Amino acid sequence: MIFTRKALKLLNYRLKYNAAARLINRRCLQSNVNSDVPSVEVSFSNGRKMSISSGKLARFANGTAVCQMGDTAVMVTAVAKAKPTPGQSFMPLVVDYRLKNAASGRIPMNFMRRELGPSEKEILSARLIDRSLRPLFAKDYRNETQLVCNMLAMDAVHSPDVLAINAASMALSLSDIPWNGPIGAVRVGLADGEVLINPTRRELQSSQLDLVVSATKQNLVVMLEGKGNVVLMQDLLKAIKQGTREAQFIIHEIERLQKAYGRQKRDVDELPEPEPELVQAVKSMCEMRLREIFQDAHHDKISRDTAVNEVRANVIDKVWSSYPDTDPAAIGEEFNRTCRSIFRELIFESNRRCDGRDYDSLRNINCQVDMYKPLHGSALFQRGQTQVFCTVSLDSPESAMKLDTLAALDSGGLKAKNFMLHYEFPPYATGEVGRIGPLGRRELGHGALAERSLLPTLPHDYPFTVRLTSEVLESNGSSSMASVCGGSLALMDAGVPITAPAAGVAIGLVTKYENNDTKHLQDYRILTDILGIEDYMGDMDMKVAGTRKGFTAIQADLKIPGIPLKVVMESLQKATDAKSKILDIMGDTIREPRKYRKDCWPVSESLVVEPHQRSQLIGPSGLHMKRIYLETGTTLTAADDSNFTVFAPSQSALDEAKEMIDGYMHKERVPDLEFGGIYTAKITELRDTGVMVILYPSMPPALLHNSQLDQRKIAHPSALGLEVDQEIQVKYFGRDPVSGFMRLSRKVLQGPAVGIARSLNKATGENNS
Repeated sequence: MIFTRKALKLLNYRLKYNAAARLINRRCLQSNVNSDVPSVEVSFSNGRKMSISSGKLARFANGTAVCQMGDTAVMVTAVAKAKPTPGQSFMPLVVDYRLKNAASGRIPMNFMRRELGPSEKEILSARLIDRSLRPLFAKDYRNETQLVCNMLAMDAVHSPDVLAINAASMALSLSDIPWNGPIGAVRVGLADGEVLINPTRRELQSSQLDLVVSATKQNLVVMLEGKGNVVLMQDLLKAIKQGTREAQFIIHEIERLQKAYGRQKRDVDELPEPEPELVQAVKSMCEMRLREIFQDAHHDKISRDTAVNEVRANVIDKVWSSYPDTDPAAIGEEFNRTCRSIFRELIFESNRRCDGRDYDSLRNINCQVDMYKPLHGSALFQRGQTQVFCTVSLDSPESAMKLDTLAALDSGGLKAKNFMLHYEFPPYATGEVGRIGPLGRRELGHGALAERSLLPTLPHDYPFTVRLTSEVLESNGSSSMASVCGGSLALMDAGVPITAPAAGVAIGLVTKYENNDTKHLQDYRILTDILGIEDYMGDMDMKVAGTRKGFTAIQADLKIPGIPLKVVMESLQKATDAKSKILDIMGDTIREPRKYRKDCWPVSESLVVEPHQRSQLIGPSGLHMKRIYLETGTTLTAADDSNFTVFAPSQSALDEAKEMIDGYMHKERVPDLEFGGIYTAKITELRDTGVMVILYPSMPPALLHNSQLDQRKIAHPSALGLEVDQEIQVKYFGRDPVSGFMRLSRKVLQGPAVGIARSLNKATGENNS
């Protein structure tokens, strides 16, 4: 390529300019690194402190923040695309939360020795952060946004998930991403009636409550997630109030930094407003028909959706023929807005819901237990068009799920889980065609919520591992709360001695407000036991589970930027009333754990084995235990030196295993030996250290040490003329308490006679003089 003189001159000028620009940028970055970074310290009412800083790490991101409490530090970066993807009708928010072994000075123990796919804890924490932040994004914001939570350091005291929420709040607040924050999040515990703010892991072990509260300014609740050990309603309300107040300290400090260092927010490309004529045309063509559909209580989920879809197709076709220049997708969006508006207006106007119920009524509930004989426990729970089939499987303690190092650290030192709830949501549950593949985030989250709801009702010393599976067969409402009800019924059918039955219900909310001011709601309606369409069209999905006495789990997700505490309290009261009604209905089917045994139930017993008999029971290389398992399915697990736990899949298998155990132990049964008694021993082997002797034919040879052969000091048994098969007199002094070996002596018999020699008859097991 040939350059002209003018082109070469211009190229040289550009190279010099770029080099100067890079030098200036490098100096600016160095000055920023050396300068003080913006940071704040939040002080809570109990004296604990949390620091949040920004501006030092990961400065290419749109926003970065580091939140630290104790020696746990989490960095969160927020990055958003400059422009939304064309035709995108929603805001893609991706939250990546990864626990790193390096942050706690550990090495992963998998084959690759590095972090692999996200664990269950990481997925649930990412969902926790997502649900706290999503309601506060601008309505018209459609840019793809990613939050990455990077663990910088982790101690064994403070949990990083709440720190990640606060760091994400600050990162978004200081960035140019349109977000109507900040929010604050605190973890709330409860011990002896006293509320604990951001408790340590040790404090959580003795706490009745583990609740995460996310709130925005003016004491508006944005998200709730927690579990409790049958917490009373007044204690739960007190914890939510205190958590909301403590979150204001975080919000105040982040707002101060935002005013001083926050970047100017981007201009949101507002969605084009449809023409008034188009809006009026869509509304006039569908309003009457939609009102008729939503007021017809005879519709079920399928027929109502079919009717609405027919109206949609008809409206889009006719409006498009009148406005051919309009995109059919825009007509569909306008129809969706009109449909949502009409559905919500009818709730306020008629004081009735689309299925004919009032605000506090439950759907029809049917329960059934003991579905199939081979199952340890089973139940079918039907609430309206939500149907869940639950099964319980009982297995040995060896079947408990072993936790990795970080998961055990986060669970308060628990190394294995002996209760697992696995939730399945196949596509046919909603009448759809889909791919059944790996577990999704939604299924994992719903299963974890149901597991938290039932765990406090299980006994701590139950000798079996419990696996509860919940398969959703139909879904039109909260299937996770149906899993709680069906799971509790199945546990009682399996004879698991739960402390009390548990039930769950979903509470919805429809509000009216202006100018994004949810603090002063113009009007609102709280809906009990919501349908799927009420969840989709409404503003809140609060799932509450517990026993008749108190709460065991709560999860509240909002689509609006916060609700007042008054609405939260009313919703919890509605949930308490509904929970009692559901438990009454469940009690008509089964009220308490089944007392009589099923033939298929497993059996567990304890077996005491003396330390010196362990080898006789286990057999060479564990041969006896393996044979017992292969022939009967019974497993023997060593609890300590002298106790074994015997687990059998049925009573008949246990009886057969006992016969095998008795056979092994009978062959090696030891006759009763008298302490201080004199017995005739037969030499089986000469060793440098002594002679091996037996007192009866089937006895494992015991060592008679050189020091106990003669009162004189000898170096080898041959010095005394001892030979194999020779019989000698020995005195028995019991067994060593540590090793279990016999303690025998010959030299003590070389003085004056101290007793009469005894012989052992193996056939009768009696001592004869």
